[in-house]
Amino acid sequence: MKKRIYLDNAATTPLDPRVKRVMEPYWEKIFGNPSGIYEEGRRAKEALEKARKEVASFINSSSDEIIFTSGGTESNNLAIFGVTGTKFPGALKSHIITSKIEHKSVLISCKELEKNGFEVTYLNPDEDGLIDPKDLKDALRPETVLVSIIYANNEIGVVQPIPEMAKVIKDFRKKSKSEKGWPYFHIDACQASGYLDMDINKLGVDLLSANGSKVYGPKGIGFLYKRKGLKLKPFIYGGGQEKGFRSGTENIPAIVGLAEALKIVKEEGSKEVKRISKLRDELLAGILKKIPRVFLNGHKTKRLANNLNISVLGVEGESIVLYLDALGIAVSTGSACNSSDLEPSHVVNSLGKPIEFAHGSLRFSLGRYTTKEDVNYVIKVFPDIIKKLRSISAIE
Repeated sequence: MKKRIYLDNAATTPLDPRVKRVMEPYWEKIFGNPSGIYEEGRRAKEALEKARKEVASFINSSSDEIIFTSGGTESNNLAIFGVTGTKFPGALKSHIITSKIEHKSVLISCKELEKNGFEVTYLNPDEDGLIDPKDLKDALRPETVLVSIIYANNEIGVVQPIPEMAKVIKDFRKKSKSEKGWPYFHIDACQASGYLDMDINKLGVDLLSANGSKVYGPKGIGFLYKRKGLKLKPFIYGGGQEKGFRSGTENIPAIVGLAEALKIVKEEGSKEVKRISKLRDELLAGILKKIPRVFLNGHKTKRLANNLNISVLGVEGESIVLYLDALGIAVSTGSACNSSDLEPSHVVNSLGKPIEFAHGSLRFSLGRYTTKEDVNYVIKVFPDIIKKLRSISAIE
């Protein structure tokens, strides 16, 4: 089997062997239900709470502020429907603020709330994909109960000024003398977890979503940070696990794996950011040098270290993906959530560029196992693919 070069780590990352080793005892040896009061249950409970402390340490929170979920989508849904499901005295028609470049799990949740009478403001990004905190300030209203912004975009990798936005919200609360502490500030940090500062006190947020499958942990596990005292309507009802917010027997192997994955990020993250950003910049430089009519999507420097999103004019992104795949290279046209349809990227579309930029968009997301040889190979084969596709394309 020929070697594969996997450059879609924003969609999901492979499980780190070190994480897998830590998880192994919890499939057969320590298999108990943490709710059990006998030894098997107590041992599972001990592992659960140890992992909770480690996850809390990663974001500098208290362990009782961590709710384990099945992943980022569930965390985002719990944050949005959990907040809006509570009662807000005086807020006759609750209002939410988000942006046009959010992950679908946020955008579609907001669309659903609109059907039920909520008003939603969708902030526009600038041409580099950045949301201006001043626009957020102008959009805040007395009835605004939630602001939900993606920390680092899943398609173009742009990092939003979260601390500045948090200050805008904090100042608004003081000015409006909101007794209940709203509007609450939620961020989707799924893509950010492996590369950015996740200290919730520095970020100034009330809710934070993250998952394991973006940090070389297992799939099907994530968490929601919920600031102490913040009211949230439960999402899944049943036995009252996770303090009643998310019932269901805890997935101990995955939870333990998530904690170990974050521990590795904490220990190795800074070094990895330097290594991978250098490779990303070399990839971009190589492509721009050899292929005309290629443009970077998203801010040049305020972006994730592993993200390179470009628009190749004159070709369809899906065609490039298939040609690269045939040569052993895995990339995507954007969010993995869009892979089942052929709609152009809503994120690239929101940057105000012509529609062909969205049709020809391509995301390279490098990862822990990407090498310089991988990058050089892509730079070597990519120009011929584009030349061939442009020669047969009907797109100008």
